[in-house]
Amino acid sequence: MHAEQTKELNWIDVHTHLNFLDIAPEIAIAEGKKLGVKRFFTIGTEPEDHEIVLGLAQKYYPEVMCTLGIHPHEAQKFDARVENFILKNAPAKEVVAVGEIGLDYFYSHSPHDIQQAAFRRQLELAEQLKLPVEIHTRDAEEDTLEILREFKGRVTGLIHCFTGTQKLANGALDLGFDISISGVVTFKKAEELKAVVRSLPLDRIHVETDAPFLAPMPHRGKKNVPAFVVHTAQVVAELLGVSLEQLSEQTQANARRLFSKLQSI
Repeated sequence: MHAEQTKELNWIDVHTHLNFLDIAPEIAIAEGKKLGVKRFFTIGTEPEDHEIVLGLAQKYYPEVMCTLGIHPHEAQKFDARVENFILKNAPAKEVVAVGEIGLDYFYSHSPHDIQQAAFRRQLELAEQLKLPVEIHTRDAEEDTLEILREFKGRVTGLIHCFTGTQKLANGALDLGFDISISGVVTFKKAEELKAVVRSLPLDRIHVETDAPFLAPMPHRGKKNVPAFVVHTAQVVAELLGVSLEQLSEQTQANARRLFSKLQSI
């Protein structure tokens, strides 16, 4: 896909890590904007990066906004101090969601019970703050859905970097959650994921990079950057049988609906 194809389109990278990139954030933002990426959600994962992502959002707002939360890998770091930081700072205009939160049984860097407790408590915080959540789930579909069912009708959000089963997609959608697709969908061996994407309703879908991880084709093996979200968008549009223009308009509308703070800018 050539850059000129997307100049007139606008994209929101709903999940990126500007503080993890090998290039300066201002360069990543400028390169993304050249290809129509007009919003960048930079993601909080642990106490050590909360001040950093918040600072980036404050510096580059409204192009950059952020989330605050504890990744399941770091669940053992979730404590009263972290909770108080989230409660204090999440009401700011730059903070769009609580995240990334969830469960990861593939690596199990934190014990499962600790992950589950941190996940539940952060869902409670999101409900209290009236913010959506960005969820990470890997090899933990049943427990993820079980916990989300406890919050049905109370918390909304998205499953980020979705690579799960049709059952997870259906369960998340039934509970009111959206699905965010990363560059994994562009990989040649991602046929099962592509089948799931074909089944997704257009009004519940988002695109993301998860940069610097999971660079899409034709950049697989390189460090990912927000500008590469256009390649993921191309494949998602093809799978859904819509034009890039339709996908651009719909994903922006989906983001405005889900992330209410976008409605004021």
